[in-house]
Amino acid sequence: MSAGGARDGPWHEATITRIAPVTSRIKSFFLRAPLARHLAGQHVDVRLTAEDGYIARRSYSIASAPGQGEIELWIERLDDGEVSPFFHDIAEVGDAIELRGPLGGHFVWRPADGGPVLLVAGGSGIAPLAAMVRAAAHAAPMPEMLLVHSARTADGLGGSAEFVTLDTNHPAFRFVAATTRGAPPRATDLAKRLDAASLRALLQRWGHAPRHVFVCGANRFVETVANGLVDAGVDAARIRTERYGGA
Repeated sequence: MSAGGARDGPWHEATITRIAPVTSRIKSFFLRAPLARHLAGQHVDVRLTAEDGYIARRSYSIASAPGQGEIELWIERLDDGEVSPFFHDIAEVGDAIELRGPLGGHFVWRPADGGPVLLVAGGSGIAPLAAMVRAAAHAAPMPEMLLVHSARTADGLGGSAEFVTLDTNHPAFRFVAATTRGAPPRATDLAKRLDAASLRALLQRWGHAPRHVFVCGANRFVETVANGLVDAGVDAARIRTERYGGA
């Protein structure tokens, strides 16, 4: 399958090889599947079929860097969901599920695209941006990149330990957490919602004019951040968004 993917493409059997916690409500699922190499920012469709023939499908962004051998999905538990409770409560290593993809051609970033790159995530919207960070970390040289992740509390900051380590060890990468309830992990992080003023301050502190901007999260978050970035002086044409619904 081409990198862009196709909605009517074939389904493939994937095997769960590892399960690990990301936050109290998100788990990481590593899958071995015969899929084409994905681009950072793409997603896969998951299909589950019940014994009575009922079929449930959901789309999940890929968190792993391209070319890593396994697909990594960060799946958040939704208490009223059809698919996420299966992954959190039933799925085990060795289980087989159906995947289709990789899909999506708009919300993608390649190291050849260069930087500076601004990534802004709300909650579980961090998954496709994690793939971009990981792809950038394997590039030589790594482009200038700023990742901003907003969550209610520090517990909701999936992957933050990895991002803090990269921030510490690589001068081209900067990570800022923003928590709306409770204290953030570090003194350099924010304890407030992202708005035009805070985004403008972050950009000034970073010191780079972003060439590429990717914003992912719930509808209201994406709208607020995209509008705030435009108010802060970022060209709207440079902003790409991915929304997963909800408030």
